[in-house]
Amino acid sequence: MSKHHLTETRFDSLPLDPKLQQALKENGFEYCTPIQEAALPVLLEGRDCAGQAQTGTGKTLAFLLACMNRLLGSERNTEPGKPRTLILAPTRELAIQIHKDAEQLARHTGQNIAICYGGKAYEQQKAQFERPVDILIGTPGRLIDFFKQRLYTLKSAECMVLDEADRMFDMGFIKDVRYLLRRLPEPEKRLSMLFSATMAQKVMELAYEHMNNAELIKIESDSPAVERIEQTLYHPANNEKIPLLLGLIAELKPERSIIFVNTKHAAIRIYEYLEANGYPSALISGDIQQSKREKLLKKFHDGEYAFLVATDVASRGLHIPDVSHVFNYDLPDLGEDYVHRIGRTARAGNKGAAISFACEDYAFNLMDIEQYIGRSIPTRPITPELLVEPKPRKRLIERKPPHGGRRRSGGGRNGRPQGGRGRPQGGNRGRSRPPRKDKAAASGGS
Repeated sequence: MSKHHLTETRFDSLPLDPKLQQALKENGFEYCTPIQEAALPVLLEGRDCAGQAQTGTGKTLAFLLACMNRLLGSERNTEPGKPRTLILAPTRELAIQIHKDAEQLARHTGQNIAICYGGKAYEQQKAQFERPVDILIGTPGRLIDFFKQRLYTLKSAECMVLDEADRMFDMGFIKDVRYLLRRLPEPEKRLSMLFSATMAQKVMELAYEHMNNAELIKIESDSPAVERIEQTLYHPANNEKIPLLLGLIAELKPERSIIFVNTKHAAIRIYEYLEANGYPSALISGDIQQSKREKLLKKFHDGEYAFLVATDVASRGLHIPDVSHVFNYDLPDLGEDYVHRIGRTARAGNKGAAISFACEDYAFNLMDIEQYIGRSIPTRPITPELLVEPKPRKRLIERKPPHGGRRRSGGGRNGRPQGGRGRPQGGNRGRSRPPRKDKAAASGGS
């Protein structure tokens, strides 16, 4: 973490339990980030907090410290099925990351941490409630499933955390979130935390409804989309996108990069081109089994792969250090999604680069993106030297016929989709707009 990203407030100056201070020291945490400096004094006094901060600013550590410190100061409940803290996350990947951070922080506290999310390990997750649980982390769908099976109750909860609240709305989880929050003790009887990248009216209504006079803390971003990330925009034709991507990789030689697309079909296609052209890569999308997805993310995290091809399932909540470049192979629909995508680089005060393609299918998203970030993205011309003739891609992943019909190839020469100009890259015939992103793939539902 770069020094200029930190404040002058030291963790050892805060009234934290010595067990937590020891864990912080062992993990190399000495100075607070701005959101930690602002939120922790409020939370450690027992007051609710609604915090606005971008990803990668240290809010996970802030709410984990607040929860664990609160639990250490109260009598421990030794009965199974009565968690003392509920932490809600919108995606299984974010829940897994929070769980990993929590285990490191709780190594000296003796607190038991459970995690519940959809997609895998159903019986193993159920078995967690056979012992006392101090901190329960999960996604709404699986948590409600287990709650309705009466595996646990929320009547003993002393803390509640709602992470990425805006994302809960975006992904359609808000009814499930309200279902769980209404099963908690009254707001006056617990410590509540809400964190969100944006404090839209809908998020504020959630805070007023389920929190006790929460103090609003806004950390003005030092604008990662403007200052720390070098942004570049190209306007390729559809059949130039793969050659341009390969040419930029050859020119920039990125150490670790994420390539974002809008559909799982495009993700598979790019992955196969990268593999065929000598760039071993990882691929995550809705069709990838959860256990395999976790292994691929770990290998990318550990540096075994230099490239990760992903849909928006990976754009939020993942802490992957040292990502040097982000490629928006497809421009996202929303400016907010653009900021979260490029926020995978320039983490913790470092610098990074984001390269975006405004192609025939998605160029119309550019206006909303530039309006959201408050500036125009610098454009570079596409020179012949940047276009690399790709080797034919290898069919590495079996495709399922859409709607039970005949299998379609999904692409032609040089990355141009079959069927003519302007058709979405996923090969969706007859559509008047690009196919919806597979946000549902990121859900934690059962």
